Amino acid sequence: MSPFKKQGFIVSSDNCDAVSNTNVVIVSVDPQGMKKLLEEIAPLLITKEHILFSTVTGVDISELSQSIPSGVPVFRIMPNVAIAIGESMTCISCDKDSQKYMSFVNSMFEHVGKTMIIPEDLMGPATSLGAAGLAFFLRAIRAASQGGSEIGFHAEESITISAQAAKGAAALLLERESHPEAEIDTVTTPRGITIAGLNEMEHQGFSSAMIKGIVTSAEKINKLLAKKD
Repeated sequence: MSPFKKQGFIVSSDNCDAVSNTNVVIVSVDPQGMKKLLEEIAPLLITKEHILFSTVTGVDISELSQSIPSGVPVFRIMPNVAIAIGESMTCISCDKDSQKYMSFVNSMFEHVGKTMIIPEDLMGPATSLGAAGLAFFLRAIRAASQGGSEIGFHAEESITISAQAAKGAAALLLERESHPEAEIDTVTTPRGITIAGLNEMEHQGFSSAMIKGIVTSAEKINKLLAKKD
């Protein structure tokens, strides 16, 4: 905690003290610890003064609302670890009663990356695609860097080239709001090296593996939720 103190932030290990000194409360614990935490802080939450955010997978808004004072706005959010550098993809959902606060909430998380407002029933899939998905893309970059090492680059050089290529590809899509295939077409020539590499990757099941990984992750979330019920 000391690095945050050095930056001037108030740091505390006392949950009640933390809630008493802020208007925005973000709950980010394991699902098993949620009930105990809410019981601890609920008496300190004040309607029209506090907003409660939860990153906890599988705990829905209605369950959260039943555990805290009536009228306290509740939002579910799903950022990813790139929030540490202001590049998160944060999905946000709320119930009808909290929608009037959505503009404020959306603008708050836009400071740490991109945001998307989604229905609550897509929070599980958002966890798979936007949060766990970060690991999938990192694994793809790792694989590219290993290929780079096979064709002559040192490991550090290969990772840098691969990571920057991935960053550039993502930036093209986000800034131009284009489709991946449209950008692929700009670098693909007849009988060229790009189409040869792409076709070999497809023969080896690259796209199928990525799709299956995301779907399997989402199915795992559904199984965990089913056990909870």
